[in-house]
Amino acid sequence: MNKDVEAFLSKQEEEKIVDAIRTAERKTSGEIRVHIEPTAGKMDIFDRAMEVFHALKMDNTKQANGVLIYVAVEDRNFVIYGDKGINDVVPDNFWESTKDMIVSQFKKGDFAKGLIDGVLKAGEELQKHFPWDEMDTNELSDQISKG
Repeated sequence: MNKDVEAFLSKQEEEKIVDAIRTAERKTSGEIRVHIEPTAGKMDIFDRAMEVFHALKMDNTKQANGVLIYVAVEDRNFVIYGDKGINDVVPDNFWESTKDMIVSQFKKGDFAKGLIDGVLKAGEELQKHFPWDEMDTNELSDQISKG
């Protein structure tokens, strides 16, 4: 595992992010994942996020309502990628406002808080459009994936 990826978040910070994902998903059928890797490499970061989205099988949710927060540590960049189901219903400025929220914490060096804020904001929006019901199952892991 890359040392930059390992140093990006402490074990406790990772646990807090996973807790935020579980909290956000408690009230929605939507699925939220966080993926951290050193760099998008030679790929455009958005294209790499889309590739990771597919690799994590996030495009297999029943309602196409998966959200990936992809972080390329060495590139000092990230992307919020939402599947078609959610992009069709969220307000036009939604991802921009969520991104701004994350950036404001990242600029302070508080990467965990930025990711937690982003996860919870995405969860609030998912809840409006994809409310949880008793038939819902957690379709994807809540753990942070790393590349």
